[in-house]
Amino acid sequence: MAEAPLPAIRSLPSWLLGRAAARGRALVADALAAEGMKMWHHVVLSAVRDLAPVAQADLGRSVGLDPKDLVGVLNDLQSAGHVVRAPDPRDRRKNAVSLTGAGTRLLERCEKAARAANDDLLAPLSAAERDQFTDLLIRISGTDG
Repeated sequence: MAEAPLPAIRSLPSWLLGRAAARGRALVADALAAEGMKMWHHVVLSAVRDLAPVAQADLGRSVGLDPKDLVGVLNDLQSAGHVVRAPDPRDRRKNAVSLTGAGTRLLERCEKAARAANDDLLAPLSAAERDQFTDLLIRISGTDG
């Protein structure tokens, strides 16, 4: 039986990046699971912290999450006491989302866990290589950091 994927495929930067990304996602997902969190919950908590108070629609656009999926994540976070939704002071027809104290503390633990998972991912690299690797990823990803 042929080995899959073939060496020609395994040498492609796109394949290697995909494998590294999958490993990184798995490490972070496991670290967040230890805090009782899922990846999208962590993303949404982080965005709420950075943007709060933020209208639900603006929050969804900022993280690229479908509105129906965002409602489910927010329902989970609100029922656990991590966010609150209240009328937006700028437009009372909209809901604005903010973190609670418990949400802030959870986010701090999740950020620490995600950093540790990323440290595990990048453990084979020196500090200088990590910085260079991150700079290169920013350049090829088309993001501005």
